[in-house]
Amino acid sequence: MIVDPLVLAAFVPAALALNVTPGADMMFCLAQGIRGGPRVAIAASAGISTGSMVNVLLAGIGLGALVAAHPNLFEVIRWAGVAYLLVLGWRALRTPLGQTDAPVLRQVTARRAFREAVVVNITNPKVILFILAFLPQFVDPARGSVLLQFLILGGVFGITGFCVNAAVGIFAGGIGRALTGSPRVERAVRALSATVFGLLALKLALEARPT
Repeated sequence: MIVDPLVLAAFVPAALALNVTPGADMMFCLAQGIRGGPRVAIAASAGISTGSMVNVLLAGIGLGALVAAHPNLFEVIRWAGVAYLLVLGWRALRTPLGQTDAPVLRQVTARRAFREAVVVNITNPKVILFILAFLPQFVDPARGSVLLQFLILGGVFGITGFCVNAAVGIFAGGIGRALTGSPRVERAVRALSATVFGLLALKLALEARPT
């Protein structure tokens, strides 16, 4: 086995503990769950995990080191992520009200939630840098392909992250479904979603450059 079973046994609880810690990914899935319900929350969680695997692949082939060595590249990716989150917040705030019993649930599709989650994750350079700092601790070059080990460990990290974020989003989705009985409450839900996206953008904008 290319990854030592004992190392994998130690990695799983570490990955789970890190994923349980509230962060940008969890808050994004929370907001999507409130806006679109459980199905959209699950799609958003899958998008986050897919984006994480893209970052694992990039880190495995060396882009993470490139970003760490060139702060200007970090800045370009970071501000792209800030802009995208602000766009999502604006859309959440300005989407016209529907005329159905559950208007909020009709405003976000699972496909869109998945797509947006992938973009949010891969435009956060901190994810690549975190992966570059965390995964190598469990990689043993003597056991074979470093890239393959990155992908295996990244897959485990993505799966545990999906489970945690989906659970949070589903819980939020249940709340959102219960709160969509009136246009006034619907406006409040959309304002909350927009606020979450805005705070995520602010957090990303205030992130320090890597040293």
